[in-house]
Amino acid sequence: MDDTRNFLQTEVVCVLGMARTVPCELALRLKGLHMAGYIEDRWLKKRPNKETGKRERTELWGKRTRYRVKGIPGVQDRSFDTVADAKAWLAEAQTDSRRGEFVDARDGEITFREYVEKHWWPSQVHPAQTRESMQYRIWGCVLPYLGETALRDIGTAELRKWSADVQRAVGASTAHIAWIYLKAIMQAAVEDKRIFRNPCKGNSSIKPPKKPERKARSWEQSRVDAVRRGLPDRYQVALDLGVGCGLRQGEAFAFSPGDIHGDSVHIERQILRHRSQLYFGPPKGGKERDVPLSAALAKRLLTHQERLKPVLVTLPWLDPEEPDLPREKRRTVTIPLLVSTTRGGAINRTTWNTKAWKPALAKAGMIPPLAKSKPGEKVTRVWEPSREHGFHVLRHTYASVMLEAGESIVSLAQWLGHSDPAFTLRTYTHFMPQAGARGLSAIEAWFTDLD
Repeated sequence: MDDTRNFLQTEVVCVLGMARTVPCELALRLKGLHMAGYIEDRWLKKRPNKETGKRERTELWGKRTRYRVKGIPGVQDRSFDTVADAKAWLAEAQTDSRRGEFVDARDGEITFREYVEKHWWPSQVHPAQTRESMQYRIWGCVLPYLGETALRDIGTAELRKWSADVQRAVGASTAHIAWIYLKAIMQAAVEDKRIFRNPCKGNSSIKPPKKPERKARSWEQSRVDAVRRGLPDRYQVALDLGVGCGLRQGEAFAFSPGDIHGDSVHIERQILRHRSQLYFGPPKGGKERDVPLSAALAKRLLTHQERLKPVLVTLPWLDPEEPDLPREKRRTVTIPLLVSTTRGGAINRTTWNTKAWKPALAKAGMIPPLAKSKPGEKVTRVWEPSREHGFHVLRHTYASVMLEAGESIVSLAQWLGHSDPAFTLRTYTHFMPQAGARGLSAIEAWFTDLD
């Protein structure tokens, strides 16, 4: 003990070419002049007693952790019980700090929930609908399982358990998107220097929720016609816009006769449902576009307009750059809509799907009809889930017809509003004519001519 204490009290160093015996703390400072940081002994005073030559005890003797690492810019002081631990941490912290890679493990003590709610979420800037979707998955599928766990304690075991639990609780698609958000949050924590690495990356023992492999499906013309006949007259033109121009459901409901420009249709808005209320807003991704308009579809649009006059509808505009602006403070837009409700209002897709679309599917024999309740019996009638038969299938049908007719992926991507033709190719490649069929026919003609 005495030998150790003597070592801590003094140490021989070379100062300006002369051997000097100096206090340990000063020695550590002198040896590390080129690097910030030093070790403070909080139990002994810095300067030796002039009479005894020994350092006297401080008021903290035996009361606090003895050694404290200090003086590294941007690094919080840290205390240790032994000088060996203090020296090791100081050396590592100096190196990481010089490289700009220092991570203080204490910053990872914050719970996952607190980090998300107070640090990560306030910095996210997304359109209002995207934020609503993100909240549903993060607050519904991630925070209930990991919210009270410290960031630094989320590791392989915790992620394996989360993956298993969430896949039992929700559908595969929802679980997969929740995993994407969880991985992004943990990566942000790495970049904020709260944890050393992202446990969601490069860990083969974790089996995250996989994205369901669903090929885009299209309808034959007979099925399109059958569903169209099952729709009320006022809504049939919405189906025409979906299959004839590849419009999304919200774009079809927001269509106005003024959007027709010669032999094309200009898509510049859609009807959005945000927090159970309707808004006008830009197309998905803000991508306005022009889509070719066939003469037959133009005739149908004109016929519908002559039978049912467009209805002026006023709604707030949901600007993606102002996701948190209250509804009453948003600017309003008035549009003459080609398709409207029987009361002359904008169509709510949720209501329309239940009251118009699914009954039409049932009439076409694609889903079972609703069971009739017996007299005096209260029965909650719910339609069978039919995701693969949603309005979006009309957009897939449009794409399949265009590709089978020989249109290019680049043109189709532009008409659908895709920013990357590669995405269009991945989504619809199975709709394209068999690879090599045209070339094979051409080369076969050569040999036929030779025979």
